[in-house]
Amino acid sequence: MSLLQKASFPSPASIVPNAEGLAKISFIGTRAFLLEAPGPFDLPNQRRIWALSRALEAHEQVAEIVPGMTNLLVILKETPDDPDTVIHQLQEKWQRAQGIDLAGRHIEIAVTYGGEHATDLPALCELSGLSDREVVRIHHEGTYRVFALGSAPGFGYLHGLDPRIHMPRKTVPSLKMARGCVTIGGMQTGVAVLTGPNGWNSIGFAEVQMFDPLAAAPAVMAPGDTVRFRPERIEL
Repeated sequence: MSLLQKASFPSPASIVPNAEGLAKISFIGTRAFLLEAPGPFDLPNQRRIWALSRALEAHEQVAEIVPGMTNLLVILKETPDDPDTVIHQLQEKWQRAQGIDLAGRHIEIAVTYGGEHATDLPALCELSGLSDREVVRIHHEGTYRVFALGSAPGFGYLHGLDPRIHMPRKTVPSLKMARGCVTIGGMQTGVAVLTGPNGWNSIGFAEVQMFDPLAAAPAVMAPGDTVRFRPERIEL
């Protein structure tokens, strides 16, 4: 069914973010709709986002699909006459979406933990009550899944961080965090792809170029990949 076509669905008032199983859908401009998965920030929800993205990507009325962290931005080619109808159709497609898994690669990243780039490791230790060695061990023993790319070209949002080392993003970003810093932002971890302002918390450094615009595959990571961090050197 066309996303722009009139349809017979429940009234708009029945689509509410807090209803069990319903996604939150918001307007982003006149042609774009942001669908946010309900419930926990987890792999099952992300798998449903991947499934919905695949179902919509070839739709003739859809100009672009941008999968995010348990959310999906849908951009239409035209401004719909009846946005509520689009919302209902997206909601129905979300309800019917069956999670799929993406067959990604296994990526290992060598890290220097501590040292000059681990500017936020002491604050993380203070917040968590753990020693620096415990923080490093917990981080490198984790197995992470790339949920989405975004924020900067090639930056992978990695899910799977142990709750013991979750750390809120900074209210005042670091002005010049180096490319390659291994960082923690809330319940996620990642590797900085650009040198510049960054609100995540750095605990180490990786000598790897995460994005090369001249390469056949510019981004090292892709959604569905599995990532492990290997402690090449520990400077504590």
